[in-house]
Order: sequence, then structure tokens, then C-alpha cells
Amino acid sequence: MIRNETNAVDPMALALNALVWVLGDIARADRLLALTGLDADMLRAGVGNPTVLDGVLGFLESHEPDLIACANELGVTPQELVMARRRLTE
Repeated sequence: MIRNETNAVDPMALALNALVWVLGDIARADRLLALTGLDADMLRAGVGNPTVLDGVLGFLESHEPDLIACANELGVTPQELVMARRRLTE
């Protein structure tokens, strides 16, 4: 996991890693697109956009099994994913 000098999780890096995790499963990726209203082109264009990444983390937050599985895979707590979402939109 990418952390900054203070050992805090970088919210942008965490959100990008979460996006990669979501896209690693076709059914989950399709559900992300269906529920967020994004399409593949919008997702590609918005990969560095905090609003788009907020949507990805919100998608995970709305389905606890995915939130927990993603957190486990990324080596963070589910709470860190939730806090990253809040920090992205500050």
C-alpha cells in the first residue's frame, strides 16, 4: 500500500488500487458500471478524477462483502477505504 511520509494511506493511490481490484472481476466491473452510470470511456478518462474515484469507493462502501474483500486484498482496513473516500472529496 502506498503511504505518505506520515504513514497515512494516500487516498488517491488507495482509490486507484481499489479500482484495479474492482476491474479484476468482470461481473464486479459490470456492476460498477451499471450502478454508477459510468461507461468504460468515462472511467478511463476519469481515472485521475477524485469524483470518479469517490464513485468507485462509494460502490465498494455500498456492498460490505466487496468492501471487506477489497480491503483484505489491498492490506488495509475497510475503515481506511471509507476514510479515503471522505478525504478525496475534502
